[in-house]
Amino acid sequence: MKVAIIHDWLTGMRGGEVVLDSMLKAYPEADLFSLFYLKGKLNARIENRKITTAFTNNLPFKEKYYRYYLPLFPTAIESLDLKGYDVVISSSHCVAKGVIPHPDTFHLSYVHSPMRYVWDMYYDYFPNRKGFKFFLLQSIANYLRTWDAASANRVDYFTCNSHFVGRRIQKYYRRDYKIIYPPCLPQDFRVHDNSKDDYYLMVSAFAPYKKIDLAIEAFRENGKPLILVGGGQEEGKLVKNLPKNILWKKGLPRTEVIELYKKARGFIFPGMEDFGITPVESQAYATPVIAYGKGGALESVKEGKTGVFFEEQTVKSLNDAIKRSEKIQFKRWDFQNSINRFTEEKFVSEIRKVVDRHK
Repeated sequence: MKVAIIHDWLTGMRGGEVVLDSMLKAYPEADLFSLFYLKGKLNARIENRKITTAFTNNLPFKEKYYRYYLPLFPTAIESLDLKGYDVVISSSHCVAKGVIPHPDTFHLSYVHSPMRYVWDMYYDYFPNRKGFKFFLLQSIANYLRTWDAASANRVDYFTCNSHFVGRRIQKYYRRDYKIIYPPCLPQDFRVHDNSKDDYYLMVSAFAPYKKIDLAIEAFRENGKPLILVGGGQEEGKLVKNLPKNILWKKGLPRTEVIELYKKARGFIFPGMEDFGITPVESQAYATPVIAYGKGGALESVKEGKTGVFFEEQTVKSLNDAIKRSEKIQFKRWDFQNSINRFTEEKFVSEIRKVVDRHK
């Protein structure tokens, strides 16, 4: 069986690339297709195989500004030649699901999210509603929404990472879906009780919907130590004038991030995420999660057992949740029971079952 796996872009190891890595474990002989590929930014299992890119990979300034080519992405993904493949698996958070498979090819799409920046979170990304720039963005977004909905018909079977994403698949694509939770941890992973220090932790890309600004303002007010790990498009404005109790760390090795997970008193997760791998990782090290009570966190965190939720994205609501979490005696076995749902072995098995059932 000849398999092609399509991933939007290969520019770094984030949550989507963790899922991609496990897909390649399920199908080690699969060929990989993408819009962009930055060599040296991914792990060995991804890089040590045949990677085919679209014409977008030859565009200038791709290393830093590849997202600015968004209007070209539908044309680029449709230009990939998938002739001769029995199965196409798209790992899609942008346009990967829009590839054009052969009529006899089975197309399974694992949707991390429909394009949130043109659907339900459009005004979170683009709050300005005036002027020529607004008109231009509206025109592009309208085109992308139309294409995104139409190209859903090229998918034979939809899977996704949470019911939160699944409801958007139903709303925007009018299709059913199956939940396959992301591969966050190995099957034999064991939670251990760790002695905790007095700091809180947030590990995140610096994107608008992550609500890092909310975490900063909450800790500016409460004065508790916060370690902020990450970087990205908003780091310039977010890390200016940080109070002394907030420490920013960028580009940490994975081993150092794990040590921070182990010792943190709590993990801050203030955004509305499609799923969120970092809260699962936090639970793996017996560190409770303080999460906004909407989105994928509702499926990964158990209230009062592995974390607490806050109901409004306000400083007061977040700080009240932090105070509540400090009064709870969390138990190691509750964390273990929670993370057992999110293993790589379960993910690989479920992906294979879907393909075998339909092919």
